[in-house]
Formats: sequence, structure tokens, C-alpha cells
Amino acid sequence: MGRRRKGDAVSGWICLDKPLNLTSTDAVGRVRRAFNAQKAGHAGTLDPLASGVLPIALGEATKTVPYLMEADKTYRFTLTWGSTTTSFDLEGAVIATSDVRPGADQVRAALPAFVGEIQQIPPIYSAIKVDGERAYDLAREGVEVELKPRPVVIHRAELIEATADAVTLEIDCGKGTYVRALVRDLAEMLGACGHVSALRRTRVGRFSEQNAISLEKLTDLVHRGSSPETLLPVETALDDIPALAVTTEDVFRLKQGRPIVLVPRQVEALKARLVPRTIGGEDASRTVSAMSDGRIVALCELRAGRLNPTRVFHLDLEH
Repeated sequence: MGRRRKGDAVSGWICLDKPLNLTSTDAVGRVRRAFNAQKAGHAGTLDPLASGVLPIALGEATKTVPYLMEADKTYRFTLTWGSTTTSFDLEGAVIATSDVRPGADQVRAALPAFVGEIQQIPPIYSAIKVDGERAYDLAREGVEVELKPRPVVIHRAELIEATADAVTLEIDCGKGTYVRALVRDLAEMLGACGHVSALRRTRVGRFSEQNAISLEKLTDLVHRGSSPETLLPVETALDDIPALAVTTEDVFRLKQGRPIVLVPRQVEALKARLVPRTIGGEDASRTVSAMSDGRIVALCELRAGRLNPTRVFHLDLEH
């Protein structure tokens, strides 16, 4: 007999508004403890110096984390002119200064060069692995780190506000985009020194700051027994994956890990809604959600007229 997990079988997503000076790992730990959940995880790290939307998965929702990791994100940030730091934010030591203060028109004119698929060199103070070690660990040890450019996608880059010493920008971007690298490259293009002085993530896929909740409010609701209203459904991370309602018999087969056979019209309807996607480096363009009574039963692969379960969910045992 397997060991019983400690905690309660709570499943769902929390759209947390992470405060400053808290790591993403600590934020996950606090949410997990508040719910006494058996397991928890997050979809996309936010640095301690960044605030905003941190989607946290509890229980069975952790199985959908890889899908939300691929989602587009929105960041609002302030670029302060005058100094460049080792990390391109407030944490690093100043390595260069300049009196150049680009104006709003100069910044607006430069932004289109950063929209679309671009090649971006990640900051040396990043979690990217070099020969098995994190780049930021090597940088802190004084080891010279040379990171290669990689493609990222920025859908929109907009100037929100400009003062004499800083500009506030907002971008919509895809996975792997570094705001600090964008600030580094923008400042260099304009012949200035600059660093990120404030950073807030306002959206991750369907999770936005409009429905985010603070740690304080979340903890208060949990203590008052009102926590279920803060839990978003497991399927929230799968909003762009086609769903198919299945029968009770199909549910039984899928939960046993067995495929179900579809009729031709079901296959054609699903194929029309499939979109190209890569999850964890693997092709997931045939992924379909099998649903019963509005709840997810399994994530499946559509192949040869069948739905083959790849991830099975056990939500019926939890409420």
C-alpha cells in the first residue's frame, strides 16, 4: 500500500498577486500551507524584485502547469536612465553611468525593432544552465559566462509614461522573454545606460491582475472558511485546448488508461480546433481535454480516430 500524502486533496488554481521581496518558491509554500494542500507548484518564476501575477497550482492542477508555462505574458516595467548594473536591475552593482536621457519620442521610435520574433541574449544573471550550472551562480563566482542568442517573441511593446529620468513600458510576449535583456538592448540602442527599477507581471494566459488575490486576503479567506471561492478550476490553464464531452463509459475507460474511439464527425470537429503547440519541447498539437459534467477527466492525444489518455485527473474523489 502506498504512503498516504500529508495534507488535504485540494485541487485548483490560485491567481496570486505576489508581493515584492518574496521568492516564487516561498509564495508557493505559503499558499500550500494556507490550504493544507498535498502538493503545489507555480507556472513561471517571478524574481523577488518583481510583483504581480503568479499562478499557483494545487493538487491535480499541477498536472496542467506545463501548458500554462507556454502561455503569453504581459509585463509593465520602469526603465530608469543613468546607470547600468551587472544584473540590469536594482539588485546588481553599478558598472556604467551616463548623462544621456532619451526622450519619449526616441523610445517610441526604437520600440518597433523589438516587436516580432527577435534574437535575445539572456542576462548573465539568469537561471539558464551552462554546463549543468545556473548562469547566475557562475556569474556570482566571477566566472565569465557567454550565453547564446535565442529566439523570443514580443507581440507588443508600448510606452506608457515618460519622465525626465525614466520610462514605463508594457509588453506582451511569449515564453522565455527577459525584460532585463530588453532594457539592456533598448538602452544600448539609444546610447544610454539604464536598468529595470520596477517590474510587474500583469497577465499569464487567462490569469490577470484583475482577478489576482493578495497573500493577506487569501490567508484571511482561508481562515474564515471561504477559500473555495478563490480556487479557479483545474481547466483554467487549458483554455485554448479543444474539449470534448465524454460519456460515463468513456470516463471509466480513460481512467483505466485505455483509449476511446470517436465517430468521424467528432474527429473532424476536433481537428478543426487543434492549434500547433509545443509542451516541454514535445509536439502537443493533438492535445484534447476529455470532459464530464464540466470537469476534466483526462488530457488526451488525438490519433487515428482515438483519444489516448496522456494525463488522467482524479477530481471526483476530492469534493
